[in-house]
Amino acid sequence: MKRIGLIGGISWVSTVDYYRYINLGINARLGANNFAECIIYSFNYQELIAKNNAGDTEGTYQLLLAAAMHLKNGKATALVLCANTMHMYAERLEQEVNLPVIHIATATAITIKHAGLKKVGLLGTKFTMERDFFKDKLTARGIQTIIPEEADRDFVHKTIFEELGKGIVVEATKQRYVAIIEELKSRGAEGVILGCTEIPLLIKQSDVTIPVFDTTLIHSDTAVSFMLGESGSL
Repeated sequence: MKRIGLIGGISWVSTVDYYRYINLGINARLGANNFAECIIYSFNYQELIAKNNAGDTEGTYQLLLAAAMHLKNGKATALVLCANTMHMYAERLEQEVNLPVIHIATATAITIKHAGLKKVGLLGTKFTMERDFFKDKLTARGIQTIIPEEADRDFVHKTIFEELGKGIVVEATKQRYVAIIEELKSRGAEGVILGCTEIPLLIKQSDVTIPVFDTTLIHSDTAVSFMLGESGSL
């Protein structure tokens, strides 16, 4: 089994899910008392939020780089960034640390491609929805991505940081997300990507009428495949 390094605390709420899914995945494949060999570096989320709010992207990257080097020094053979937004730094980080970064958007794109969908909606932070680092991985596989209108993007972004990142689930927020997904469906979305690792706390497949792609679960499963050297892993 290969050892992986998880960079979490972005937020701790979804990092718990990563740890659980990866351990369950290893045990489902190997049985007995086999579980994941992994190392977790968990941030104080407020430090990252402060740098993001100040527009200090380089400062954010340097925190990420330092965490990755700690994991490399701990003999991790690959990195898992436990947040969609942090993948805006994935290529640079991979080059500077010289370890593979198991990319959440690539894993998601492969899953959607296998499902045969051509057009999907994307929910996440404004960074994930509005920048190209996530969408480009989908485009490369012939998948079109659409995002909510500006007011809905603002709502999703705000609730990720003020509610979901703290583990707070509000019914009114859930209903607004459902309405946003239905609006994306009306614009031709055949499925929806829960492109923030906290959104699955709020939205389940049973809540909406189009396929849901849970990036936390997809990413975790891809990490398990990498750890076990399974064919087709990233």
